[in-house]
Amino acid sequence: RNFIEINKNFKKHHVRMENSGENHQDYVVLPVEGVAGGGTGYGWNDGSLDCSNPLRGIIDPSKIPSADLVHVWSMPSTANIGQQEMPRPLEHITLLVARNERESAQIAIRPKVSWGGPGIAGVVQVQCTDLCSTSGDRLVIGKSLTLRRVVPILGVPDALVPLDPVTQINLLPGETSALWISVDVPIGQPPGQYEGEIFVTAIKTDTESSTQPFSKGEKHQIYKDIRNCLEVVEPIYGAPLEEVAERVNSATSSLRKILLSSTFIECSAENGQGDLMDEDTLTNLSVRLKLNVTVWEFSLPMTPSLPAVFGISETVIEDRYGVEHGSDGWYDALDQHFKWFLQYRISPFFCRWGDGMRVLAYSCPWTAEHPKADEYYSDPRLAAYAVPFAPVITGTDATTDSLRKEVETLKTKSHWKKAYFYLWDEPLNLEQYNSIRNMSNVIRNYAPDARVLTTYYSGPSDAPLAPNNFEAFVKVPKFLRPHTQIYCTSEWVLGNREDLVKDIVAEIQPENGEEWWTYVCMGPSDPHPNWHLGMRGTQHRAVMWRVWKEGGTGFLYWGSNCYEKATVASAEIRFRRGLPPGDGVLFYPGEVFSTNQLVASVRLERILSGLQDIEYLKLYASRYGREEGLSLLEKTGVYLGPERYTLDHTPVDLMRGEIFCACRS
Repeated sequence: RNFIEINKNFKKHHVRMENSGENHQDYVVLPVEGVAGGGTGYGWNDGSLDCSNPLRGIIDPSKIPSADLVHVWSMPSTANIGQQEMPRPLEHITLLVARNERESAQIAIRPKVSWGGPGIAGVVQVQCTDLCSTSGDRLVIGKSLTLRRVVPILGVPDALVPLDPVTQINLLPGETSALWISVDVPIGQPPGQYEGEIFVTAIKTDTESSTQPFSKGEKHQIYKDIRNCLEVVEPIYGAPLEEVAERVNSATSSLRKILLSSTFIECSAENGQGDLMDEDTLTNLSVRLKLNVTVWEFSLPMTPSLPAVFGISETVIEDRYGVEHGSDGWYDALDQHFKWFLQYRISPFFCRWGDGMRVLAYSCPWTAEHPKADEYYSDPRLAAYAVPFAPVITGTDATTDSLRKEVETLKTKSHWKKAYFYLWDEPLNLEQYNSIRNMSNVIRNYAPDARVLTTYYSGPSDAPLAPNNFEAFVKVPKFLRPHTQIYCTSEWVLGNREDLVKDIVAEIQPENGEEWWTYVCMGPSDPHPNWHLGMRGTQHRAVMWRVWKEGGTGFLYWGSNCYEKATVASAEIRFRRGLPPGDGVLFYPGEVFSTNQLVASVRLERILSGLQDIEYLKLYASRYGREEGLSLLEKTGVYLGPERYTLDHTPVDLMRGEIFCACRS
């Protein structure tokens, strides 16, 4: 019923927009605005509201409905909401979520007038309630329901900065702000209909601080922020000029963020102190946005069906956080990154790059004999783990002794089937290919059933395997066998020729334990699916649709935190030269945004959505066969090929709804 209701609402909305005789003066067609990477205008382009407002003079938000002061509207998780996004009609949020799944939506807020102090349009308070079912079950705010602010990176909405359940946000004149709301449904949550509300209330800029002292949490945060500034600046004596400048810039940026926070906003306000609005007044004046969540009867598997292994640079962590390799702080930092990444259905590995693209990859910084290793490798959320070929901590055992101990310990464990070795990234010549063969021989001496993963986009350039480049690429499995079991190829090689997949798969021997995985790195470029900054939201999500359609059994991404080197945690994020913006960066250090939590990107959330889509498609295929799953992907208009996928969110909901209706029994 819920699925049918969504279709009705969608059709009503579009009929209303297309009916030129109904309120035609309130709707205009917006042009699509391109962004870096050839993406879309930020969000939908189906219409906007008349933004005129008769309010003039001094405005007291405690006496005026917030709807007269701000536009509030909702948008799907695949929309890129830019600062110049124009208002839409207010529609309540409806989400369909399986157990052990996260679904997200966005709330956009844009001021109609200014009522705040200098430099800002005003302040709004955003507050969420728990989601409750008729049977009394709850999805609790702050745990199952979270709120984050969408912060632009290079002008593109990308960083998701965590917010409190009750939070205040400064609005700037003529700019749209976006909030990202996520619902995480625990695996044991009773199914049913859950409802809650989100209140957006315009408030006086001096409301909070003029009527109540700092809370303990606020005091602690201010103390922590100022202390961090001191820690950044104190070591500058005798440091190189470049480092001094970087530290001073970082401290200045942090102090500015403190002064611009809502805690101190009344210090710059022109008006005197006002009275705090009581709860009834807040509720009566607020813009109220209903949040309806249907929790479905089925659960997504705890262990992802598709191993998605993503790299995290250990050297970037060491440089930015100032932790020495092998120290307690180093172990703590890696542990934080590993555990945080698992929530995204991703199996992380840490990496250290050597000469000629040789890579030391490992999922656990502790040796296999350490109790933490079994904790890591046995985690049901981990689909695959990388075993280090050489010691992670230099200066310990020799390489061969370390490898032997690791393998002999791990192959006795039930999780050994998850293990793989990632030895070299994109070999180019015969010497590099032979290095893989030699290292693989050493591994196979200790464990003949070990799996070696090799990424590649060509055969050896100095020893052609075939008359042309693509044929040589296709012949790599024959050349590397039996020294590689997971053949991981670049999607860039295929271009828009999906028909070439059969040539690659024909060379793989699954009966001998071989697998075909894929990866993206720099390429492919727009309009093909990838995770570059500025691409469409559905373009980000389509990476995993492509994996499902082509039949890959795993996926690799080379790096998730590979920004330019910095020696201060709060230093400005800079993407690496020579790479498309966003390539190799899927999350940010929290210190850049005055938080101690890692900050996900919008793109990382869309990767999670794509991985969850694979679970839906796999469920459907288990009931009706893979061909029917492929047919559903195409007939709903979600994904037909690397240049033919939906640009709108509605087909995604249609596909998920049809899977639910077909599989609910």
